[in-house]
Amino acid sequence: MTAVDAVAPDLGATKACRALGISRATLYRRRRPLALPASRPPRPRPPRALSDAERQTVRALLDSERFCDTAPAEVVATLLDEGVYLASERTMYRILAQAGQTGERRNQLTHPRPARPELLATRPNELWSWDITKLLGPASWTYY
Repeated sequence: MTAVDAVAPDLGATKACRALGISRATLYRRRRPLALPASRPPRPRPPRALSDAERQTVRALLDSERFCDTAPAEVVATLLDEGVYLASERTMYRILAQAGQTGERRNQLTHPRPARPELLATRPNELWSWDITKLLGPASWTYY
């Protein structure tokens, strides 16, 4: 852009951009200052939203020993069977997402990485290996 700015006073922006292979729109876009997007006012809290105490109750229930390994869908179904309704399944997922707990809720077994064999020879004739490289020869079906 500095080259266009240097040549533009003599030739004009259109000819300078054409000579340098730059789009005129790109030139004007880069000259324009960066406009920050207008920020929106904060969204009002819906009147039917759960209160903070209710949210803490739901989160404590989801983190309890009874439901710590179950999905929110199963928690809702179990509580409905008992005649208790605290929140919808989606609301439970939102509460877990705000707490950063939306991943797998069960304990997962992690396998250790297998140890790589390391071949180390400290003296001659201590370690033997062979190469299984297959190189193509000059004729078909000929390998080295």
